[in-house]
Amino acid sequence: MIRILLRVLGEEHRRPLLRALALMTAAAVVEGLSYALLAPVLRALLGGAPADARPWLGAFGAAVAGYAVLRYLGDLAAFRVGTSLLRGVYHRLGDHLARLPVGWYGPARVGELSALAGQGVLRAMSVIAHLLAPAVSAAVTPLTIVVVVLALDWRLGLALLAAAPVVTGIQLLTGRVTAAQDADRAVRDREATGRVVEYVQAQPVLRAAGRTAERFRLLDDALDDVRRASRRATLAALPGAVGLTLTVQAVFTAVLALGAYLALGGEIGAAALLTVLVLTARCADPLLSLADLGGRLRGAHGELVRLDAVLRTAPLPQAADPVEPAGHGLEFESVVFRRDGRTVLDGLSLTVPEGRRLAVVGPSGAGKSTLLHLLARFHDVDGGVVRVGGADVRDVRAEALMARFAVVFQDVHLFDGTIEENVRLGRPGASGEEVRAAAAAARLDEVVERLPDGWATAVGDGGTRLSGGERQRVSIARALLKDAPIVLLDEVTSALDPVSEAAVHAGVERLVRGRTVVMVAHRMRTVRDADRIVFLDGGRIVEEGDHDELLRLGGRYAEFWRLSSETVPASAPAPVPTPASASAPAPVPGGSPLG
Repeated sequence: MIRILLRVLGEEHRRPLLRALALMTAAAVVEGLSYALLAPVLRALLGGAPADARPWLGAFGAAVAGYAVLRYLGDLAAFRVGTSLLRGVYHRLGDHLARLPVGWYGPARVGELSALAGQGVLRAMSVIAHLLAPAVSAAVTPLTIVVVVLALDWRLGLALLAAAPVVTGIQLLTGRVTAAQDADRAVRDREATGRVVEYVQAQPVLRAAGRTAERFRLLDDALDDVRRASRRATLAALPGAVGLTLTVQAVFTAVLALGAYLALGGEIGAAALLTVLVLTARCADPLLSLADLGGRLRGAHGELVRLDAVLRTAPLPQAADPVEPAGHGLEFESVVFRRDGRTVLDGLSLTVPEGRRLAVVGPSGAGKSTLLHLLARFHDVDGGVVRVGGADVRDVRAEALMARFAVVFQDVHLFDGTIEENVRLGRPGASGEEVRAAAAAARLDEVVERLPDGWATAVGDGGTRLSGGERQRVSIARALLKDAPIVLLDEVTSALDPVSEAAVHAGVERLVRGRTVVMVAHRMRTVRDADRIVFLDGGRIVEEGDHDELLRLGGRYAEFWRLSSETVPASAPAPVPTPASASAPAPVPGGSPLG
């Protein structure tokens, strides 16, 4: 467990932890050795010269004081190390999560990471602050006492020593029996945490369906699973706890009986026997605490293992000698990508010349959004090459690669801050004038003007205080402020009302002009102005060309266009034409023109 703890904490924290361990061990040894002074104290008190006990009592008091000082220093060091490392582990976990591939974050990770980053890290770090000292004392103090008893009388010492393998065996057996139950309970805890998050997020759907008075069955089932798993874990640990208690009591009884037999035979003095009995009773306390400590340590060990597994998850490899892309053209060469055993892209090849627009259409599950993810290197390909500016994305520094992309997805996530803070994520060092210019180009200024707190309006967790169209405008303003040469769009208007859609279209037009663009389209009317259109199905390109060519071909694209035209309401807006005045928009201060 100490090895895992040191690995999780990192090499820079090894010395403070080892120092705390050394102080705890020294305190436990001094505690055990201090009881050896009871023998001369009792021998003097029970003999003919009680005054001879004074120096021994002074030595005993000094030993106890030394133990108290060491225990205080050890506990203080552990507490300081634990509290400082708690902050360090959170930073390390956050930094590591930021470097993991986006593809690692599946739906199951929400509950897992929520539980791990919450109670998981706290339980793991509580080992240092609260459990390490009692655990060291429970292991070292009894062993020291056994050594002292062996020095007083080897027969009584052997009787105590005989309990060591029994106690160790019970602990190992209990740990082995409860390991599976603890792991199952941890899984149930993560699932329940995920269901709680889901329940909170699903409130609009549940209320719209009129189910606010009903219980959420999935959450109820998850909580029932947690209850049953906890019960099984408790029952699995019960035999070990009872067995440990019986063993300790049996050993104490055996030592008492053996000591009485030896005393009646004149082979051991009354002072030595009393000392041994006191030491045996003192030895029983830490041993009995092993039952509770063992369960808590096993729980913390499980969290440490899970935390270690996350920290040992390899991030996307970075090139030892990174290269700089020459330009902003894009290329897929024989790209193969698999996920969960399914081939998403199968030998796909295409190019997007610098400054041109590519639209990707096709049925759901065809791999359209995966193209965008591979360009931004959210995943690495299983075969082939993805290039930006002629450079393999795997050979470009992550920061340099992402600096070339402005990404606008359909599902916009905003952080719980103000509108201005969320826009500034595009370029944190931008001036106020640059932020306002980007907002005006995205027509976000219209939203800001009608909000009571203006730019200081808090958007709420995930942007819940803004509508879908308002969140999209923030996202586009953020992309405009970034002023990147390559734009990736995953249909940003499919769930918007006509007014919001028109505003977002206008912002998108300003965002993409003069840039290399790859757009994933679900609404077919948004792709007709693309320089090139590819129809994707089954991870392969089945048709490509411009809008008119594909209509004349009369294939899959033409069928999609026909079905899209039939389902578009008459009131739906046509694509917003670029106003003449927007053909050369004012540049964002400090950047290139936003057109």
